[in-house]
Amino acid sequence: MVNRIVGWVVLVPLCLGLIVFALANRHFVAVNFNPFTPVEPSAAPGYGVPLFVVLYVVLLIGVLLGGTATWFAQGTHRRREKHWRREAHLLNTEVEGLRKNQGQANGPLAEVDDLLELR
Repeated sequence: MVNRIVGWVVLVPLCLGLIVFALANRHFVAVNFNPFTPVEPSAAPGYGVPLFVVLYVVLLIGVLLGGTATWFAQGTHRRREKHWRREAHLLNTEVEGLRKNQGQANGPLAEVDDLLELR
């Protein structure tokens, strides 16, 4: 329910704003990656790409680079979480095996297991 509210309150106005921005910035600009090459002022009107396309591409590249940097920065946390999850699984397996061997599957610890949601 909260996701729908966030979608309608935040994402829809953001999308509408991006559409309005694109409609307002349709004029063509010359894209040049060499800062030492002068841009010809006598270029044809159809030369270049629309300004909103340039800005959307730069925004997309920024989001992708930021996501990649965050993914690499959180690698140690993911590795640590994977280690602890594996250890918890091994310990749960060991406890279940000991209980089966001792015949305590429904013994006094069953109530504790239910409280801790181990079963």
